[in-house]
This record gives sequence, structure tokens and C-alpha cells, in this order.
Amino acid sequence: MRQKRRSGIAGGVVLIVLGGLALVAQIVPGWQAWISWPVIIMGVGLFLLLLGLLTGAPQMATPACIVGGIGGLLYWQNWTGNWDSWSYAWALIPGFVGLGVLVSGILEGKARKGLRDGGQLILISLVMFVIFGTFFGALGLGGLGQYWPVLLIALGALGLIRAFFRPR
Repeated sequence: MRQKRRSGIAGGVVLIVLGGLALVAQIVPGWQAWISWPVIIMGVGLFLLLLGLLTGAPQMATPACIVGGIGGLLYWQNWTGNWDSWSYAWALIPGFVGLGVLVSGILEGKARKGLRDGGQLILISLVMFVIFGTFFGALGLGGLGQYWPVLLIALGALGLIRAFFRPR
């Protein structure tokens, strides 16, 4: 499909979705009760993904996952009132980037590359999340508290192994 045609389709879909939301806001009373401001941020992430799919730019999956993931974090924090979790929840953001790289690779037909690059970011993010969450005492992993450096050592060892045994 030509770029101009894809852009026209994307613009039309965006206008239809925005018009539909405005119509629902006018017709259905109280629909805002289940919508909180973080849902709007998640919606922007979904919009970016849809825009990327319609315009033939699968790389838009990365910013879409970042924005949507941060919206999800904010939704959870808003729902629970646990705003202190930002002390360790920020460590999930590289994982959102990795998820975006993975989705982008799948959409481009390069699933293996997306899995390798995105999976590495997701793993690093999860390790950082566990380390910082345990350090700040929020994850309740008790015994891991004093052994969190072992995770860093294991991550470093994995990096060394990959460097020495990477195919040329």
C-alpha cells in the first residue's frame, strides 16, 4: 500500500475513534467513572501503536509500549495509592522498551532479532526491579535482601558468556 494511502487511512481511523469517544461522552451518562487519567495515557500508547500499524511504521511499537507501560504503572499507583513505589518501579521502563523492540521485531518479520534484543532489555529491567524493590523492602523477598549482589554478578556473567560465545 502506498504511503499516502496509509496516511489517509490512519487519519480517518484517528478521527473516527476521537469522534466515537466524544459521542460516547455525550450519550452515556457516567461513563467517566471507570476512566481515570492514567487510562488516557494508556490510550495514547494504544493510539501510537495503531498509528504505527496503519502507516506501516512498526517501529512505533517501541514508544507505544513505553507510553502504555508508564500509563499502566500510573494506573496501578493511582488505584492503590502506593506512589512510593516509584523508588523501584522506574526500573520497569527499560523492560517497556524491550517489549516495544520485541513487538516491533515481530511486526517487521524479524522476530528472532526482536526476541534477542528486546528479551535482553526485559531481563535487565526485571533484575533491576527485583534489586531495587528488595533494597527498598517493597517486594517482601526477605532473604534476597542481603544477596541482591548475586543478581548483579549473574547478570555480568551472562554478559561475559554472551560476549565470548556470540556467533560471528
